[in-house]
Amino acid sequence: MAEQSRAQIIVLKSGETMTYELVQDETIVGRAKTCDIPIESNMVSTRHARILRRGARYFIEDLASTNGTFVDGKRIAELTELKDDERIKLGPFMMRFNLPVVPKERRLAEEHSALPPNLSVCISDDARSSGVVTATLDSTSSRFGILQAKPQEKLKAIIEISQALAGTIELELILPRILESLFRIFPSVDRGVILLKDSATGQMIPRAFRHRDPREDESVVLSRTIVNQVLEKRQGILSADEVGSFNPGESVANFKSRSMMCMPLLGLAGEPIGLIHIDTNRLSGQFSRDDLDLLAAIAGQAALNYETARLFESYVEKQKYDTEMRTAAQVQRALLPATLPQVPGYSFFAAYESAQAVGGDYYDCRVMEGSRVWMAFGDVAGKGVAASLIMSRLSSVVQSTLEFVPDVGEALRRINTQVGSNMIEGRFVTLILASLDLNTHEWTIVSGGHMSPLIRRSNGTIEEISEAVVGLPVGIVDQLEFETVRRVLAPGESVVIYTDGISEAHDSHEALYGLDRLRSVVTRSSPRPDLLGNAIMDDVHRHAAGSPQHDDITLMVFGRGPFP
Repeated sequence: MAEQSRAQIIVLKSGETMTYELVQDETIVGRAKTCDIPIESNMVSTRHARILRRGARYFIEDLASTNGTFVDGKRIAELTELKDDERIKLGPFMMRFNLPVVPKERRLAEEHSALPPNLSVCISDDARSSGVVTATLDSTSSRFGILQAKPQEKLKAIIEISQALAGTIELELILPRILESLFRIFPSVDRGVILLKDSATGQMIPRAFRHRDPREDESVVLSRTIVNQVLEKRQGILSADEVGSFNPGESVANFKSRSMMCMPLLGLAGEPIGLIHIDTNRLSGQFSRDDLDLLAAIAGQAALNYETARLFESYVEKQKYDTEMRTAAQVQRALLPATLPQVPGYSFFAAYESAQAVGGDYYDCRVMEGSRVWMAFGDVAGKGVAASLIMSRLSSVVQSTLEFVPDVGEALRRINTQVGSNMIEGRFVTLILASLDLNTHEWTIVSGGHMSPLIRRSNGTIEEISEAVVGLPVGIVDQLEFETVRRVLAPGESVVIYTDGISEAHDSHEALYGLDRLRSVVTRSSPRPDLLGNAIMDDVHRHAAGSPQHDDITLMVFGRGPFP
């Protein structure tokens, strides 16, 4: 079953249902049309209730409504957590709450790491939140602190956290387990939080939080001075409040903790990817310099585990992407003809090599009405996924047009209009359409900005279509007329149509294959399309000599026999 990505509220009214996805952190339900979930009823207050999202958990709160808010038949008076499939009643309206469908293990991890609804973690400029820095530890010299200091305790802590994280490859599970291990290693810890740096914004985002007492819900305020020092200097910091400055009646939300430690999490390249903060309110449980050094060892191992999991996740995503691209390549290959025409007196050859998994080159060749062969040969500007999508659409448009429009000039005009109507800005297609009459041997060709084919005469000389009749590429100008060229193919003549992936193939010194070399191969090779086509491809590969392919390579060769 496919995963339901967001929680939902399903409103039941007169036997019909309406589904609302909870995409925001706060969703207002009420009679006002401006509400996120509007309910038309005088029994419902203007702003009746609100639903809060905190991580993977959802809560509902009544907004002093007249008729109240009920969850599973009980009127709520305070913030109430919602469970999957619970019924909510507002006035005469019934609603059902559905949690996202996610694997149980992942949901438990998200619930564990989510911040409670009344809690926030903020970085404050208030000097009071910094306390008195009593010790610092440079994390740049050693990821694991000073190894000579209490090596037995460090080894024990590293083994414990390694065992706690062993086999864990899900990023959602690692951070809560790190905090669980810290609470076992440091028995006096009251609160712990892990913040990670957002790669896009550079902001520190709370990703996991833990209270020793689950009933606690106060906010955590971190000193900006300490956070900056931890991240910029990559230093662990031990800070403690002066005993005389602590007022037992003052809220812990003011961060008057007895002692705290803050340690950077360093990535594989040594750059800070986040930090661990733990604190205690116990006078007898103040942290020491040895504790700071021990936390450095734990943070080093934790960061390695997290980075390993992150890299593994990237690897899995890459594998998934590669699989999807292989499937896309197979789909794109299926758009190309599986076989070429088998008609008396003629021979056909084609080769296609994309620079990436998918490409923007295109060719097709089909027999129509028993006595006519039409050909299409194109190159989308650029390569990769975007070019392949344009190529796929081009294939469909060409086939549907040529099936009903035998005149290739008119067909190209219509194709240009259709493709250009919603072409991506900056993209275009060079395209050749051609028609071969098997009775008269007349070959009719029209070019939309594509390079001239090479016509190899039976004596080995080469003829090319004048550049004057090569029109603009497809998708640039609407309602464009294209000039048609007609030529009768004589026995022993062959036609070579190619993309610039051949003429612009690079060697290791960035030297181009070039048109002169292509003409030379065409002249001295056999006129038989299969032999000539293979000779061209072999020569291009010899020139490249294993250098990376910069562009898609596509080649079509056909000719009229008999061949000398």
